[in-house]
Amino acid sequence: MKKQLIIIIIFLMTTALFAQNTGVLKGFIYDKENGEAVLFTNVYLKGTKYGASTDVNGFFFIDKVPEGTYTVEVSYLGYAKFNKTVTIKKSRTTKINIHLEKSSQKLDDVVISAKRQEAKTEIKMSVVKLSPKEITALPSMGSEPDLAQAIQTLPGVVFTGDQGGQLYIRGGSPIQNKVLLDGMTIYQPFHSIGFFSVFETDVISNADIYTGGFNAQYGGRISSIMDISLRDGNKQRMRGKVSLSTFGANFVLEGPLKKITEASPSSLTYLLYAKTSYMEQSSKYIYPYVNDGVGLPFSYNDLYGKMTYGSENGSKVSVFGFNFSDDVRYKSISDYSWDQWGIGTRIVIVPENVPTIISIRSSFSNYEINLANTDNQRRNSQINGFNFGLNLHYFLGENELDYGVELMGGKTDFSFTNSIGRGISQIENTTEIGAYVKPKFIWGNFVIEPGVRLHYYASLDNFSFEPRLGIKYNMTETIRLKLAGGFYSQNLIAATSDRDVVNLFYGFLSGPDNLLNDFKGEELTHKLQKAKHLIIGTEVDLTRDLNLNVEAYYKSFDQLTNINRNKIYDDNIENKDEPDELKSDYIIEDGAAYGADMVLNYTKKNLSIWAVYSLGYVNRDDGSTIYRTHFDRRHNINLMTSYKLGKDKSWELGLRWNYGSGFPFTPVQGYYEMLTLNNSIDPQVESANGKPETIYGEINSYQLSDYHRLDFSIKKKFDFKKAGKMTISFTITNVYNRKNIFYVDTFENEKIYQLPVLPSIGLSYKF
Repeated sequence: MKKQLIIIIIFLMTTALFAQNTGVLKGFIYDKENGEAVLFTNVYLKGTKYGASTDVNGFFFIDKVPEGTYTVEVSYLGYAKFNKTVTIKKSRTTKINIHLEKSSQKLDDVVISAKRQEAKTEIKMSVVKLSPKEITALPSMGSEPDLAQAIQTLPGVVFTGDQGGQLYIRGGSPIQNKVLLDGMTIYQPFHSIGFFSVFETDVISNADIYTGGFNAQYGGRISSIMDISLRDGNKQRMRGKVSLSTFGANFVLEGPLKKITEASPSSLTYLLYAKTSYMEQSSKYIYPYVNDGVGLPFSYNDLYGKMTYGSENGSKVSVFGFNFSDDVRYKSISDYSWDQWGIGTRIVIVPENVPTIISIRSSFSNYEINLANTDNQRRNSQINGFNFGLNLHYFLGENELDYGVELMGGKTDFSFTNSIGRGISQIENTTEIGAYVKPKFIWGNFVIEPGVRLHYYASLDNFSFEPRLGIKYNMTETIRLKLAGGFYSQNLIAATSDRDVVNLFYGFLSGPDNLLNDFKGEELTHKLQKAKHLIIGTEVDLTRDLNLNVEAYYKSFDQLTNINRNKIYDDNIENKDEPDELKSDYIIEDGAAYGADMVLNYTKKNLSIWAVYSLGYVNRDDGSTIYRTHFDRRHNINLMTSYKLGKDKSWELGLRWNYGSGFPFTPVQGYYEMLTLNNSIDPQVESANGKPETIYGEINSYQLSDYHRLDFSIKKKFDFKKAGKMTISFTITNVYNRKNIFYVDTFENEKIYQLPVLPSIGLSYKF
């Protein structure tokens, strides 16, 4: 560790020495119409090699610029080209804030060039950046585009169904996926009907989806990261949106409490959105053929609010809060509901004469989930706590240095009853402390991002040292090779049961400290869940408009903690002679996930094509049985296209076809009658009434039929100039009415299917 610190210090000193004979240009790029930051835009000094891209705050930093006069040039799709003359002085920092104006001119060549430049300087291993524009281009169920539907199309993502669906990312379960909203952890980002998230598409600024190999700035999860940022709100005038569809309604309102002007460049803005579903009521009349006329048993409500103060130099303070809730009642299975709320702050500080951006975040949130099966096997789980983080981003020309600390604390409260009535419960307080450092070096054709994260789990008294690494090699102008990997850990475990017909309940437990002493004959040295990632890939620009990305991955889940599905005895003195695997609350497992993903992306003018193929294998080993997980989908294909047409390109057509091979499931071998003797010394066996119990076969040894579905959408946009814009959309989900299996009611021997063909219409008005 000392050697790494010495290298970093020498690197900083050397960079500072070289910078003394040159100057610095820095600033922000904003949309002139609404004052929002313009992300990932390239800024160049015309006729030179000096340039940079804006970050998630719209900030850019160009250093080591020789003294002189230059023309700053910014070109970005949808905006008019910007040029301005600036003078750079030796050992001085020149600041410039750029406000881009909207333009109808197309700048395809410039945008392609900017993307290629970013591809050379950013590793971008196993990460997809989603913007509202990309999300909106997909066919949308219920006529409302949503992040949940977009994520389902990404490489390595397995989605378990239209109803009650969960997302599994490259072999990781939902508990192993961390979701961040402006730096705050969101414990349940998706609603029970698998088409809608808790996020409103129109207010998303950027969404980074890491499917593996993420670097040291992220910790506390062993599979994937979803880092979502929302806009601050319009700084110029009040704006909003109202949308209605056959499934629900959305409302957005934003604007300035203090408008930004040239005389007073500071601002105070607000942003509000609300979403609700009435599909439980409307579907009974619109889709009487669904669920025997009962309709779709889903309902949800989402509410979010944010206020942001922005200063003249780009520093800002945001305060936000939310309440998201969900409720569903499945026929013959369960009543299920969850509720989460939270409040948080995020501060961005831009020092005047230091090439650094400082980010401070703090939050408190609460999540509670309840499930009651028809046999009264109740489960409930609650998790709440605080989060504090301090991050610094230091600019060193093309090179960069990120470092920071994070403090998390919370409480978990959980109770669970398994299929034979044995209970497991836990109330636990936890604290975690993390620190990281992540430099980025550009040496010739190499881009290198080494990283180290130190993470301490106080409740388990376990420390985790986690090295990470990302490398990109620009072999040619059009071919790039890349590699990423690292060590990962987490404390939280999921409260799930592999015996559930439908896997709905995702409660949260702190990692227990009363684990078995050994696993597979080897002594356990820690109580954490741990994994290692290795990912290799290549990016190829086949043509100016056609790009191919191929990645192969291997995730080794070295130690996992799960609820003991086989527990039949209480862990007490009376059962001291029974095997641990039959009386312990928790078991240890290991496993692996490996496969390959291929993405082919074609974009030219009005046509966009996105083709994804994923091959994956996921297994677990509990020490006695090696088995496939219930989300082990071998093949997954997503084919999507969107096309704009008409004189003013106001019509848009979209298609999406998804195919997935069948999921494994555990078969039922038979039934028996279990007598409840109630500890009687003289049980009346002949006359006692028992209850039916199930005899299961080998875990996940059978496979369901394949899943496939075609969705179609058509949109028409109307521009009323100052009066606003209106979009009318018509969508058909499951166009050819494929009967995809949802679950089988084992007692009634009845097949329940996923959603049938569902046409929907929607109206959206922006003002």
